[in-house]
Amino acid sequence: MKKLLFALALLMPMAPKAQTLSTATFAGGCFWCLEEAMEKVPGVVSAVSGYTDGRTKSPSYEMVSSGTTGHTEAVEVKFDPAKVSYEKLLDAFWLNHDPTTVDRQFCDSGTQYRPGIYWHDEEQKRLAEASKAKYEKLKEFKQPIVTPIVKATQFWPAEDYHQDYYKKNPVRYKFYSNGCGRYNRLDELWGKLRK
Repeated sequence: MKKLLFALALLMPMAPKAQTLSTATFAGGCFWCLEEAMEKVPGVVSAVSGYTDGRTKSPSYEMVSSGTTGHTEAVEVKFDPAKVSYEKLLDAFWLNHDPTTVDRQFCDSGTQYRPGIYWHDEEQKRLAEASKAKYEKLKEFKQPIVTPIVKATQFWPAEDYHQDYYKKNPVRYKFYSNGCGRYNRLDELWGKLRK
């Protein structure tokens, strides 16, 4: 009987290996737009809109929008490092925000729209700094790159109605992103690199 069970066990398919995911956090203005950009990167499992780098616990959209909590709108990305590298995520981030502004992105202004790369370990910090140096050489614009690279802090997911906004409300989202001048400015900044 033991031999039969052993033989059956050999024939049974092995359970799939658990997927080991990594986390990356980026801020690039309106989290709806950055969420869309990051979710389109192959190897990204999820991109969650939320708030980071602030002083208040469990902030709401209304609180963050007031500019008094210190948070910025951000996206927490879960990705499979076997399918996409952190460097590729950094490339997607750079080409989807305006790195020449401090407290604004496109038509949105205030500290809650400040861009940033939020590193989770020393390797991410090293790669982010190398990526910034690379884009400082590649850029086609004269202004300096001012996007900071800082240590990740607590990330608070935004309310459900903000998640996948570009999918749930495609007409409103398109009206917002085009009306805000997002894509025209990105093309102006990055030109051929965005193609």
